[in-house]
Amino acid sequence: MKLPRVICLSGIVALALAGNAAAEEFTAMGDYVIRSQIKITGTGRVVQIPMKPLALKVETDGVTVRISTGTESDSWSTFTIYRSDGIGRQSSVGGALEVVPGVQATSDHGGVHKHLRLTRDTLTLTVFPGVSDQTLVTHALIAPPSANASAGAGAADPASP
Repeated sequence: MKLPRVICLSGIVALALAGNAAAEEFTAMGDYVIRSQIKITGTGRVVQIPMKPLALKVETDGVTVRISTGTESDSWSTFTIYRSDGIGRQSSVGGALEVVPGVQATSDHGGVHKHLRLTRDTLTLTVFPGVSDQTLVTHALIAPPSANASAGAGAADPASP
């Protein structure tokens, strides 16, 4: 008997059956924009890496998460989901720990370990190179709706403001 895998993100429950064709279909989880990237050295030094915002497209089949840049939708980084029961975070320094819907996933390729934390509004990717004392942390936020999409929605519904 094949057991279903269930993930919950953004109030949507995705069900994927292992070995089923449905498990190979990817659905959009959201579009994110990388806002910052830092490097942490083995001595504890934190270095801000200057960069321009970069759009990311995130999809899942309930077992894996695929991430591509907005311009390279056929070139993916793939992460295996290992936890889908929420993400713990603090809203303020010293504040209470809250659990929000989200998934955590990992990727191991060529001696590089990557860890992904994904919620409905943030994406955090931490890269741990195997032969380096430096860790790279990339932080992205959910992309704002495009002006064309909201204008198109308003035009389709005359009752909308």
